[in-house]
Amino acid sequence: MSFGSMVELYMTDCKSRLRQTTYEGKENIINNKILPFFSNLQLDTITPAVIRKWQNELLDDPAEYSPTYLKTINNQLSAIFNFAVRYYGLSKNPVAIAGSIGKKNASAMQFWTQEEFQLFIEAVSDKPASVAIFNTLFWTGMRSGELLALTLNDINFDTKTISISKTYARLNGEDVINPPKTPKSNREITAPDFLLEILKDYADRLFDYEPHERLFECTKSHLNTEMERGCKKSGVKKIRVHDIRHSHASLLIELGFTPLLISERLGHENIETTLQTYSHLYPDKHGEVSSRLNTLFSPKKGQNSE
Repeated sequence: MSFGSMVELYMTDCKSRLRQTTYEGKENIINNKILPFFSNLQLDTITPAVIRKWQNELLDDPAEYSPTYLKTINNQLSAIFNFAVRYYGLSKNPVAIAGSIGKKNASAMQFWTQEEFQLFIEAVSDKPASVAIFNTLFWTGMRSGELLALTLNDINFDTKTISISKTYARLNGEDVINPPKTPKSNREITAPDFLLEILKDYADRLFDYEPHERLFECTKSHLNTEMERGCKKSGVKKIRVHDIRHSHASLLIELGFTPLLISERLGHENIETTLQTYSHLYPDKHGEVSSRLNTLFSPKKGQNSE
């Protein structure tokens, strides 16, 4: 069997098991980064040496892919071979023998301080929608897809909470609303008074708007464009839209909130995800441990040592 034929079987299996956005992301990687090299090769002729040649071409590509993207591409190829081993009798996965490329996590997390965010928000203050969007992202830590699915009905101005129950994507030119990324992503986020004022002011400006409709009628592409405009105008370092979520987590850590609370607020499936992502931002407390233990063991007042 050719590799291309195996991919067809693999994608057919994936189609009924994955949400549409995940499936299309997988399809994009396979069509653009994997099939051009492997499509016509027979499965049993793809050795670890062939895999290494493909990996080296990726590493030498002028596009200079990020380490995390290289890891994603390599993992996708490995998943196809694992599928062939498990269900179609291939003897072994050559990617597992060839080894991996890239990194699971970026070497340095990008985020804004509160001061940098204020400079950015001033630069986009000429557009009320951008003021509302980026303030919401920074002060709640929600994902961009969750923000773009918000309706006015999701905001409770009495309890000062925002309900996250869906996510937005643009697929094949159409708006698609899906359930959140994971079960824990269904959550209520408390919002500060000033953010609620911003959102109320923005909603009051909308013409012919119904509370069940999307509050922000734009796409992720528009968010990226506004990010670039604001960074260029303000002079703050350029980060991704998703990095605003990291900025919120960093702010909470600086304010002394626990990993468990941050995990719940961000909608992580488990606290391990939060710790793996942000543990390097927590201050080293080892010295404080010994100092506080010393105070517990200090001799009672008036007690003399023998």
